[in-house]
Amino acid sequence: MDGTREYGMRKVSSHCSIPDADDFDLSRLLDRPRLNTERQRSFDERSLSELSIGLSRVGVDHPEHTYSPGGRSGFDTPTSSARNSFEPHPMVAEAWDALRRSLVYFRGQPVGTIAAYDHASEEVLNYDQVFVRDFVPSALAFLMNGEPEIVKNFLLKTLQLQGWEKRIDRFKLGEGAMPASFKVLHDEARKTDTIVADFGESAIGRVAPVDSGFWWIILLRAYTKSTGDVTLAEKPECQKGMRLILSLCLSEGFDTFPTLLCADGCSMIDRRMGIYGYPIEIQSLFFMALRSALAMLKPDAEGKEFIERIVKRLHALSFHMRSYFWLDFQQLNDIYRYKTEEYSHTAVNKFNVIPDSIPEWVFDFMPTRGGYFIGNVSPARMDFRWFVLGNCVAILSSLATPEQSMAIMDLIEARWEELVGEMPLKICYPAIENHEWRIVTGCDPKNTRWSYHNGGSWPVLLWLLTAACIKTGRPQIARRAIDLAESRMLKDGWPEYYDGKLGRYVGKQARKFQTWSIAGYLVAKMMLEDPSHLGMISLEEDKQMKPMIKRSSSWTC
Repeated sequence: MDGTREYGMRKVSSHCSIPDADDFDLSRLLDRPRLNTERQRSFDERSLSELSIGLSRVGVDHPEHTYSPGGRSGFDTPTSSARNSFEPHPMVAEAWDALRRSLVYFRGQPVGTIAAYDHASEEVLNYDQVFVRDFVPSALAFLMNGEPEIVKNFLLKTLQLQGWEKRIDRFKLGEGAMPASFKVLHDEARKTDTIVADFGESAIGRVAPVDSGFWWIILLRAYTKSTGDVTLAEKPECQKGMRLILSLCLSEGFDTFPTLLCADGCSMIDRRMGIYGYPIEIQSLFFMALRSALAMLKPDAEGKEFIERIVKRLHALSFHMRSYFWLDFQQLNDIYRYKTEEYSHTAVNKFNVIPDSIPEWVFDFMPTRGGYFIGNVSPARMDFRWFVLGNCVAILSSLATPEQSMAIMDLIEARWEELVGEMPLKICYPAIENHEWRIVTGCDPKNTRWSYHNGGSWPVLLWLLTAACIKTGRPQIARRAIDLAESRMLKDGWPEYYDGKLGRYVGKQARKFQTWSIAGYLVAKMMLEDPSHLGMISLEEDKQMKPMIKRSSSWTC
């Protein structure tokens, strides 16, 4: 690899931005002009007056606080509080110090953050590596703090790694696959740095990540929205990188569904947890990456074909997810009354779900008002578990309709003890246990009930919840969750995850000073301070997608 690449920020004569997604008229997309030159926010600033947490209205009550691309958030040190409308929590300065200690350098340039900085742990494993999914909250924190260089370096370096030939046991992976992680090796004697990437060949379970490519596209859009610098996304290598990722997931085959078929362990839940098939996390990220790529791909000879394929896939994917993955009180009652063995296009029970397969817990869990996207849908099987990442990304990407987004927030409020408890935030609910746990996880001792991926509480998810809360006009929910985190996280040493039905105990094997726990907290705090930051990670509803479900049926009660 060429280590002499110049990563410094290039100055641009004017601030440009990716147009907000609600500008997209998919029926006329191919004829629309390139990226416009006016920065737009992705949510209505009038909603700031509705924030009930005592925040100053950005650029209204305090014009000197008006957000500008690349502007510092004021959360770097406690001394910056004079610029803020409220005194920052003492944890903020500690979090920034910890985040900066996690920085990884390649030939003098910062290229990412390691997964955890736990000196007490005897086993390093791969926690000293830079993970693509783990770096996203770190990247957002740096972008919100006016430090985009490290994000640009990371995007370019992982793009170089994508170009490597990827072989596992004599089998070649798809050309567009992004690494799960990479490690920088420093040779002090020779004064050289080298990179070793993991595309799944070293991972536990040997599963390649599907989400890395999606997070890379989403982060590229976030960088562009934050800085106003479109030159990075328009680079030929970035355009090619997006096309390679898209070619992997838009390829046609035997599947009759527009959702993406995946193996177990290919996402944040990177161990066997029964999420194989069409997990909600991957489908939400897939949807968001498609919409992000749609905003950045050039409509040239190579890009135009992908734009056409994306438009068609988005229509099919949104219809499928909103129709078949959505569950609320009325839909649950309908499934409960399903007839089976139906044939032809007139079938109501299209997936031949046996009503007796509905787990008992879901009947008590489902409130009268509220709903959520279930974990998975496949022939004769519906995974009714709640997965927070997939549902929050569904809100941020507008895969969820506005009514469905509000219903998801209603569910979180109604089932606060189950989904949040004493430490935000449950990665999934409920935990699987006993004989089912043995079958589904393969007796995985790390994924015992209410631990790790099996119902454990992950502080990193705080930033996704906060973003979803701001977008839906419910910031008080985020404030309540952040207060819980601030009561424990620092004194507990920024754990990777918490155990127990309420998240009361530091995880049995949780690493301390977990970088994305730290960064997730910072991002949540900065978004509450300046809600306009939401624009870099949120997409507005596409009016042209005409969802089948105009209103959540839970709202008719």
